[in-house]
Amino acid sequence: MFLRPILTKQSLKIEYRVLFTMSPQLKGKPELAKILSSRPAKADECKWIGLEKISYADPNGKQRDWDSAIRLTRSNGGVDGVGILVILKYKDGTPNEILLQKQFRPPVGGVCIEMPAGLIDGDESIETAALRELKEETGYVGKIVQQSPVAFNDPGFTNTNLSLVTVEVDMTAEENKNPKSKLEENEFIECFKVPLTDFAEQMIALDKEGYKLDARVQNVAEGIQLAQKYRL
Repeated sequence: MFLRPILTKQSLKIEYRVLFTMSPQLKGKPELAKILSSRPAKADECKWIGLEKISYADPNGKQRDWDSAIRLTRSNGGVDGVGILVILKYKDGTPNEILLQKQFRPPVGGVCIEMPAGLIDGDESIETAALRELKEETGYVGKIVQQSPVAFNDPGFTNTNLSLVTVEVDMTAEENKNPKSKLEENEFIECFKVPLTDFAEQMIALDKEGYKLDARVQNVAEGIQLAQKYRL
């Protein structure tokens, strides 16, 4: 389901109205999910991540240890996944928008504001993975305009990494007029659109509403705000 957030700057309150339904199969809203319980996991229970004890020498030659979470499923190219910065472009004067998602994330116990993303399969290229994930999660078909170097999400904690791919979507193209996602049974993703010019303010408003901000999304918002402030 696509929603367009409307920001009231005085109150920084977000309101939503439905633009169109993305999938004929109605799925539960991300806000309805909740944590039932949690416990320490056994090593053989985890499919996606593991723990590793690293021994290394510091710059003075002293041996030290480091605890690290590691990705157990990594593509043959050495890159775990892609983040997709989706820019929606119009030809009727509508300002450019960024496509975002709401998704419940158990590790943080709440609904996150994210950009479309996913893991790279086997020998798949970064470009192929980005366009595939975009189509699967949103139904949109786009054009890649930029690809970042491989970046590490939290290098003091884990080795997981990704490439941020910027994709432009022509909203006048026939294939983008009635997009249909192909979500997996365990995916409950809600998409919404945010004007690029109001991006940073809307992230502040969503934070005040209690949503968790994905670092990639907030970093882009901060970058846009800095560019506006310093007229870059």
